[in-house]
Amino acid sequence: MRLGGPVMESYNNPDEWLQLLKQWGYRAAVCPVDAAASDSVIQDYSAAAKAADIIIAEVGAWSNPLSPDSAERKTALAKCKQQLGLAERIGAVCCVNISGSRGEPWDGPHPDNYADETFDMVVETVREIIDTVQPQRTFYTLEPMPWMLPDGPDSYLQLITAIDRKQFAVHMDVVNWISSPKRHLKNAVFIKECFAKLGPYIKSCHFKDSRLHGTLTTHLEEVAPGLGTLDYGALLQAVDQLHPDTPVMLEHLKTAAEYEAAADYVRQQARACRVLL
Repeated sequence: MRLGGPVMESYNNPDEWLQLLKQWGYRAAVCPVDAAASDSVIQDYSAAAKAADIIIAEVGAWSNPLSPDSAERKTALAKCKQQLGLAERIGAVCCVNISGSRGEPWDGPHPDNYADETFDMVVETVREIIDTVQPQRTFYTLEPMPWMLPDGPDSYLQLITAIDRKQFAVHMDVVNWISSPKRHLKNAVFIKECFAKLGPYIKSCHFKDSRLHGTLTTHLEEVAPGLGTLDYGALLQAVDQLHPDTPVMLEHLKTAAEYEAAADYVRQQARACRVLL
C-alpha cells in the first residue's frame, strides 16, 4: 500500500509538487490540479508522477447529485462528470464522491436517504456519470457514509450489482461506517467483514480513527489516526491483502503538525505488524 495525503504548502509546477511529496514521505497524492487545467498541464503532472513513482490516488467530486433542488442536482451531475473526466485524463486511481442526500445539508442525514426510490436514483445517477464519461483506466467510486447509501458492505455490494458497470468500484472509508457502538467496540471484526466482502472492488482508502464518548445516547467522533481506538493492525493487514499499490490517504486534519503526527502513527503501526507502507 502507499501512504498519502494533501500537501499543506502551495506549489507552482510538477517539480515543486514532487519535492513537497518527498518531504512528506508520501508515495500517493490527491490530484494536484483542477479540471480547468489545460491538457498540457495535466499531462505534465501525470508524467512527473509516473517518473517519480507517485500514484495520484483520487479526484474529489464532492457534490450532491441527489439534491431536492433541481438546479443543484444538475450542477452536481455536471461536476461529477467533469471530475471523472479529470481522473481519466491525469491517470488517477479513482474519482470519489458520496451518493448524495435527499435533503440539506448536501452530505447530511435525511429520512428519504433510505427510501427505495433513492436506491434507484443512486443507480441511475452513477450509471449516467460513467456512461457519459466512459472511463477506461479510472473508476467512479462512492465514499461510505453513516447516514446514506451505501451505509455498510452489504448495501455497497447491492449497488455494485445493480449499477452493473465495470468502472464502478469502492472507495473504502471504514471509519465513516463505524456508526454504532457495536461496530466501534468490535471494529476489528467489522474491518475484516468490509474487506472480505468488498476487497476485490476496493481502489483507494481513507485512514482516520474513531472515538466513542461515554455519554448518552451515542456519541461517535472521527479523530486523527492514533487518537481513537480503531484497530490499525487489523486495518493495515486487511489493506495489505489488496493490490500492493493501493493508496491509503490521510484527510480532514487542519495543520501540518496534525498530518505529521498521523503519518508517524500509521507508519509506526505498519512497522509493528510488518506491513510495507
